Amino acid sequence: MSLLQHKLKAAAILAALSLAACGNLSKVDEHGMTDDPVWPEVDRVTFNNKMGTFPDLSALKEVKAGMTKDQLYYLLGRPHFGEGFAGVREWDYLFHFHTPGQGTNDVTTCQFKALYDRDYFTRSFFWRPVDPVDAVCPPGAVGPQRYTIAANALFAFDKSDISSMRAEGRRQLDELAAKIQSFDVLKGVTVYGHTDLLGNDAYNMNLSQRRADSVRNYLIQRGVSSELISAQGMGKTQPVKECDSSQSRNAYIACLEPNRRVEISVDGSGQKK
Repeated sequence: MSLLQHKLKAAAILAALSLAACGNLSKVDEHGMTDDPVWPEVDRVTFNNKMGTFPDLSALKEVKAGMTKDQLYYLLGRPHFGEGFAGVREWDYLFHFHTPGQGTNDVTTCQFKALYDRDYFTRSFFWRPVDPVDAVCPPGAVGPQRYTIAANALFAFDKSDISSMRAEGRRQLDELAAKIQSFDVLKGVTVYGHTDLLGNDAYNMNLSQRRADSVRNYLIQRGVSSELISAQGMGKTQPVKECDSSQSRNAYIACLEPNRRVEISVDGSGQKK
C-alpha cells in the first residue's frame, strides 16, 4: 500500500471517528432507546446561521416511529448540530414556536431529539425546554389571543373614523398588523369595540361598532386579509371596571377609562419562515 493510500485510509478513519463522536452524544441501544438522553449545548447549533428554526407545525405532527432518515429530513430538514448523516443514530434540532403571551418576545424555544435503531429507523423522541426553562415542549395549542388598545389612544373624544386616529393608536396597530401577518396559520381576527356606561345604549352600540369597523379597515390597509377579519360593536355590555358614581364627574369619567377600549382577538399559530 502506498504512502498516499495509507494517509487516505487514516484520514477516513479519523473522519469516521470524529463523526461518530460528534453525532452520538447519548448511549443509544440497538432498539433506538436510551435512559439518559444527552443534549448538545444550545450555542453549538449550526443550522440557519446558528439560530435554529421555526418548524412547520403540520410537518412536525407527521413525525413518528419507523421513519427513515430521508423521511425525517423531508419533514424537518437536516439536524441542527452538525451530527452528520451516515453512521449516526441521533439527530438534534433547535426549534422556536410562536406562542403569544408566552416565552421571550412571544416565542418559546425547545430542543428536539430523534433516535434511530441499528437499522436507522426512528424509534424514540425527546423534548427539552430551553426558553423558558419550564416551558411545555412542544407548546400545546394556543387559543385566540386578545390584544387591548385604549380607546383614547386610538381616537379623539367622540371620534371613530380612521382620519381622526391618533399616532399612538396607529403605532400599536402597525405592530399588531405585523404580528398577525407573521403567523404561519391564521384562522381569524375579530375586532371588538367597547364603551363605558355613559350615554344611552343605542349611542354606545353605534359608536363602538364604528370604532371596531375603523380598526378592522386599518388592519386591512396594513395587509391583514379582509376575508379573515370581522368587527363587532359591544357597546357598554362588557365593562372590565366598576366605579363609584358618587365621586366627581371628572374622577368618575377617568375611573371608567379601562372600559373604553378596542380588543382584537387573533386566532393564529406558528410563524412564517
